[in-house]
Amino acid sequence: TAVISPQDPTLLIGSSLLATCSVHGDPPGATAEGLYWTLNGRRLPPELSRVLNASTLALALANLNGSRQQSGDNLVCHARDGSILAGSCLYVGLPPEKPVNISCWSKNMKDLTCRWTPGAHGETFLHTNYSLKYKLRWYGQDNTCEEYHTVGPYSCHIPKDLALFTPYEIWVEATNRLGSARSDVLTLDILDVVTTDPPPDVHVSRVGGLEDQLSVRWVSPPALKDFLFQAKYQIRYRVEDSVDWKVVDDVSNQTSCRLAGLKPGTVYFVQVRCNPFGIYGSKKAGIWSEWSHPTAASTPRSGGACEPRGGEPSSGPVRRELKQFLGWLKKHAYCSNLSFRLYDQWRAWMQKSHKTRNQDEGILPSGRRGTTRGPAR
Repeated sequence: TAVISPQDPTLLIGSSLLATCSVHGDPPGATAEGLYWTLNGRRLPPELSRVLNASTLALALANLNGSRQQSGDNLVCHARDGSILAGSCLYVGLPPEKPVNISCWSKNMKDLTCRWTPGAHGETFLHTNYSLKYKLRWYGQDNTCEEYHTVGPYSCHIPKDLALFTPYEIWVEATNRLGSARSDVLTLDILDVVTTDPPPDVHVSRVGGLEDQLSVRWVSPPALKDFLFQAKYQIRYRVEDSVDWKVVDDVSNQTSCRLAGLKPGTVYFVQVRCNPFGIYGSKKAGIWSEWSHPTAASTPRSGGACEPRGGEPSSGPVRRELKQFLGWLKKHAYCSNLSFRLYDQWRAWMQKSHKTRNQDEGILPSGRRGTTRGPAR
């Protein structure tokens, strides 16, 4: 019964639109005088419209904002009684910008997952299609990734049929009604972007009664057993009421670590992550995994330390050096097994020295001094 012109226009944000609704005489007696417009169900002010002739009503819209829905805003021409005579979709937005920040990783050296960001501005207000393309660097044809949105809205997964020891070129193309854009090309070798799942079975426990330490143990990710590479690990930890993490970098390829210099009687949250390296002899490190789920444990409450009484002689330079070592160790969270063996030996030596001194002074378990008796007659 009526026609809107232009039909389904596409415009840049800030543009103006002049549209017309022309009635064809059905229903009988219908004229432009009784027509009105709605946009997304809301009636537009009459001052935006004007009658051009007996059968045509014009609409003028200026400085258009982006479409409220990517499928287009609904511009409708109505008869006097509210019935719909004609409709049109109005697309207002921006052309796509060049996709940026492409990053890719592989978990089994047979697949590849990539993600990207849509550009500096991001929102185009129009449906924008993103296609991840890839090909072998020196030969081969362009291929298109097919499994999208696997790790977020701007991502794609290539499940198989990838070659090793040969670089790939990867890029993203963005297209909508107002144009297209192409990202820079990312060149990579699958062996250089291998990652794993986070280490499973992370356990955190106390180290006997030591109030300043916790022991952390974990299991290597299962993927490490299937391929010819090792892994290095990182640990981070924080106290319960803090958001600041402290990172331990020098864990190397161990699957256990002892954290020192902690606060007594405090709950700590601990996480571990993994980075594979040495993949088929590659000298490049892989990509850090995600952090494991936080594991919580608390240090023992401090029971007080035995301090020497005033005027008691020092045990000599060896003890001073060991006390200096202890002070250094408490300020760091190193995972060196040698360091902690020395620490444990120092603790055992201190306990033995303290016990020997008490025996020499004749202190009984009850705290009473022993009675010195003369020689028997």
